[in-house]
Amino acid sequence: MRATPAVLLLMVASLPAAAEEQAAAPSLHEVAAAAERDLEASLKDLAALRESIARERAPLAAELARLEDRLAGLRRRSESASREADTGNLELASLESENKLRRDELVYIGTLLDEFRAGFESKLNVGEQERYEAVTASARGASSDPALPQAEKLAVQLAVVHTAMARLQEAAGGERFEGRAVDPQGRLAEGRFALIGPVALFASSDGQAAGLAMPQTGSTRPAVRPLEAALASHVAAVVRTGTGILPVDATRGAALKDLVQRASLLHLFERGGPIMWPLLFASILALGTVIERLVFLFQEGRRRDGHAVQRMLDGVETGDMEGAVAAGRRSKDFVCRALTDALEHREKSISNALVLAQSLELKRFKRGIPILDTVITLAPLLGLLGTVTGMMNSFALIGGDLNAPSAITGGIAEALIATAFGLGIAITALIPFNYLNSRVEEARHELDAASTRLELLLHQPREAAPVHRQPEPVLAGIR
Repeated sequence: MRATPAVLLLMVASLPAAAEEQAAAPSLHEVAAAAERDLEASLKDLAALRESIARERAPLAAELARLEDRLAGLRRRSESASREADTGNLELASLESENKLRRDELVYIGTLLDEFRAGFESKLNVGEQERYEAVTASARGASSDPALPQAEKLAVQLAVVHTAMARLQEAAGGERFEGRAVDPQGRLAEGRFALIGPVALFASSDGQAAGLAMPQTGSTRPAVRPLEAALASHVAAVVRTGTGILPVDATRGAALKDLVQRASLLHLFERGGPIMWPLLFASILALGTVIERLVFLFQEGRRRDGHAVQRMLDGVETGDMEGAVAAGRRSKDFVCRALTDALEHREKSISNALVLAQSLELKRFKRGIPILDTVITLAPLLGLLGTVTGMMNSFALIGGDLNAPSAITGGIAEALIATAFGLGIAITALIPFNYLNSRVEEARHELDAASTRLELLLHQPREAAPVHRQPEPVLAGIR
């Protein structure tokens, strides 16, 4: 390829410039010498740096070893602290569990003590309740007080146990103590109690009341139930001196209590108040009426004569009126009497005669029923009147002497007894009343049936021949 004239001109022009640069550049020996000098200087610096590193490496290694030893110690301490923390957590959980167990035990013990207190109160005699009221009331309040510390609560409850043990020791062989009770007149009397086993005796200080001390409804005070005069004197001697004569009671006091609690009908009548006398009269009237009516029905049942009734109807059917009347007069059956009376007055009006005869016979059956009806209505009203008067007496006593609960309850007892007797009389009289009404209805039904047959026989034609009806054809196949 040929060069162009321009290229040739450029090559010719660049030759003088290249020659000048080659003349100005250093030689190769000079460059190598400079490089050797630089290498030696660098080696010296490297050696100096290595010496410096060697001098500083020993203290750093020592410091590093010391720090590693310290780190190992800290790690051991951390592991020991972690083990101690784990052990402490386990001990804390064990202590909490044991603490909860102890709290549960204290609660259980408190419950047992509370049950013991309730049992102790229930076992106390009625005369001892006032004596031990302070201890039992404190324990009762402590068991229901959530703000009271557990130690104080247990101390108060344990006081009941100590009191019960002391009472047990004192009660061996009998025990006497001062107290108050309500005498038979309803007054609160001061005196002394004597406990002999399950029996509680009381004698007032003034010598007016002596007998068994028994609980009464609606009051915390015991009531004195007197015994016979001979026993009452022995009871007073035993209570005052601690020695005396008492009857042996193998029933552990049950026989004596039954002796004073036994309520006879006469005793209830006396406690019922003045309204019991009208109730007594009403009951006697009802009883006499029932007995008279039962005797009457028994006699009428024995006099029943169905054959005589049939003979009368047969005589009327055949036209023998005199024979029918004679058959009716010979019988004592009430149906025969009614038919006989009607036949004797048949000329005027047989219907009116039958109605009159039926009313006369039914009047005999209804005799006494209005009396029972009156008693059934009157007895509950008299009982209600006794209730009102008894409650009036009780409220009058409430407004006066509040220390006589037996007198107050006596008025309530009067009200309840009067009501019970009134309802009892009405209920008892209601049964024979309904029975007598049913027998009256039976008699009315029998009289109506016999009267209807008599009227049919009297009004039917006697000479007419019997009519023979042709049988109606049966239509077969019709559904």
